[in-house]
Amino acid sequence: MLKIQKLHKSYPIGETSLHVLKGIDLSVEKGEMVAIMGSSGSGKSTFLNIIGMLDEADDGEYILDEVPIKNLNEKKAAIYRNKFLGFIFQSFNLINYKNALENVSLPLYYQGIKRKERQNTAKFYLEKVGLLDWALHLPSELSGGQKQRVAIARALASNPKLILADEPTGALDSNTSCDIMAFLQRLNTEEGKTILIVTHEKDIANMCKRIVRLKDGVILEDKFINQVIANPNA
Repeated sequence: MLKIQKLHKSYPIGETSLHVLKGIDLSVEKGEMVAIMGSSGSGKSTFLNIIGMLDEADDGEYILDEVPIKNLNEKKAAIYRNKFLGFIFQSFNLINYKNALENVSLPLYYQGIKRKERQNTAKFYLEKVGLLDWALHLPSELSGGQKQRVAIARALASNPKLILADEPTGALDSNTSCDIMAFLQRLNTEEGKTILIVTHEKDIANMCKRIVRLKDGVILEDKFINQVIANPNA
């Protein structure tokens, strides 16, 4: 599914450069649920941006679903993101003046899918996350947990190969965080969705099947764990 070899990334700082990623090797198989952990400055945000095709490595290999991701112009990167990836953000990134249905159907608009099919697909995924009755509500009328569920529905709408979740529980209280993680776990175990979660929270990482720890631009630890099933009622 995801194969990364000898990935390097540096950024210029004056007359010198900052070497952020230093030869990262990582393979993720289809159906895995992986947590990427690391403190500020570890390189995890840069790593996520490269996987998300928002930035490009200086050197190394990145293959997603057997497709080399390299030398993409802005238009091609946008096409690949829409084709391969579903994004879930800490701040939800919903469009405030569009209702839940419109937010979820937006990725399908960029795929050129007709309006009726977009709406039917959006309704399907809103029902999947338990929010079909809220389809016509604006983000301002939703709770934090509901906003994140809309964001998850939006990420699923285009049937992505890989879901990238950047601190998906960072803006939520502990009970709602467990609820969201329980839903992501079900997507992974019951539907086989491949999910990559960037988090600094140990409890959230332990709800994944595998933890990859970054430090100073290298992978410090890569281990499989006994998955903890989230309990929203705990």
